[in-house]
Amino acid sequence: MSNYTKISDNLLCDSLMAYSNCCHQESLISDKPVKNANGDIRVIELFAGVGGFRIGLERASKRFKTVWNNQWEPSTKRQDASLIYCKKFGCAGHSNSDIATVDVADIPEADILVGGFPCQDYSVATTLKRSGGIEGKKGILWWQIHRILRDHKNPPQYLILENVDRLLGSPASQRGRDFAIILASLSDLGYCVEWRIINAAEYGMPQRRRRTYMFAFKQDTPFSEAIVAPVDWLYKDGVMANAFPIQKENIRPYTFVIKGNLAEVSDSFNKGKSTSPFKNAGLIVNRTVYTIQSTPDYHGSFVTLGDILIPNKDVPETFFIADEDVKKWQYVKGGKSEKRVNKTTGFAYNYSEGSMAFPDSTDKPSRTIITGEGGTAPSRFKHVILTENGRYRRLVPIELERLNMFPDNHTEGSSDMRRAFLMGNALVTGIVERIGLQFLKRVNGQDNLYYDNMKNIR
Repeated sequence: MSNYTKISDNLLCDSLMAYSNCCHQESLISDKPVKNANGDIRVIELFAGVGGFRIGLERASKRFKTVWNNQWEPSTKRQDASLIYCKKFGCAGHSNSDIATVDVADIPEADILVGGFPCQDYSVATTLKRSGGIEGKKGILWWQIHRILRDHKNPPQYLILENVDRLLGSPASQRGRDFAIILASLSDLGYCVEWRIINAAEYGMPQRRRRTYMFAFKQDTPFSEAIVAPVDWLYKDGVMANAFPIQKENIRPYTFVIKGNLAEVSDSFNKGKSTSPFKNAGLIVNRTVYTIQSTPDYHGSFVTLGDILIPNKDVPETFFIADEDVKKWQYVKGGKSEKRVNKTTGFAYNYSEGSMAFPDSTDKPSRTIITGEGGTAPSRFKHVILTENGRYRRLVPIELERLNMFPDNHTEGSSDMRRAFLMGNALVTGIVERIGLQFLKRVNGQDNLYYDNMKNIR
């Protein structure tokens, strides 16, 4: 049960503040002061949501300055995420328009472009066989990122991108094709790209949330020049390797070239194969892929679900489960093997599913938050904890924010249902914070990847 601790202009609970402070110790970044002579590191945030990338980067350093951001939710009148973003960060540089309608000339120059491009087609709530990948309705927004990088007169030299872990294996009919298109298109634009599937809980954070993170850099930057041995970059030299250490034994790299133009990649990449060639860590340089299966090697502090809970006295009564409803929750959470009948067709079928923990353990990181976390109706996927006085309850919005390492009440102003939805779509900001710290370590010249001649950071 945590109190509030002030950090800059945001509030983090004590356990998250302690974790963040740990990240800033010398293992990630020196205690030496940041060199300000070169000025701000300018950031463009696409598909901004409620500002997860911005929060993570600004917690790493105030040198990160978001100069332009875009958030637009189609098919809805109320733009909750955009409203919250403006409320928290101000409306200067904010765009609440369909990104496809934005003229690239209207987007300012920046050093880094960040974004979690929409991933509904790859969501864990949707079976992979139904995934449309980048051919899906929202998946095509990847090409808006590509358009900006291709057409901008001075495109960002660095990218930090996020998507679901299934991206590396989609679509089901052609495993790995979508990720191959993304990597090939970035390589053709002159970027090297390193990626890692990261489970936030395996690096001390309070939620088990697996996502694909990509860090890309132009081939004329000191990052690229520092790649002596690509496989070494994956497990000891790269940004991901230092932000998220992995075991160095039994590294078995797999190398291949993504051939053909993008249309040919789309048509033929890995066709007829049952598994994706992409492992959970990798690097692409000039269309050559180096990929390994990595295992986390983390020995720092850990935050559990119990660490981020607010006192029960502060929890509204509507979040407690009535005694007469407990059996309903036990049923939906429990294992099943039963006959069911389709109400429309009358077709009878066998239905089975495994059990889920009820209640959720508070001495471990939480399960993944999904967009359907809100509301009082019983659900397999919603979190339920058992309180000290023997009552069951759901998680309140502040606790969901804390599981993503957002400041308390960041989404205040929307309904509880909508706040849960927004957190189900958000990323764990501590991941971005650690990437930002590693970026700064190199910018500040604290190792052999120093940046005396960095072109775009002034």
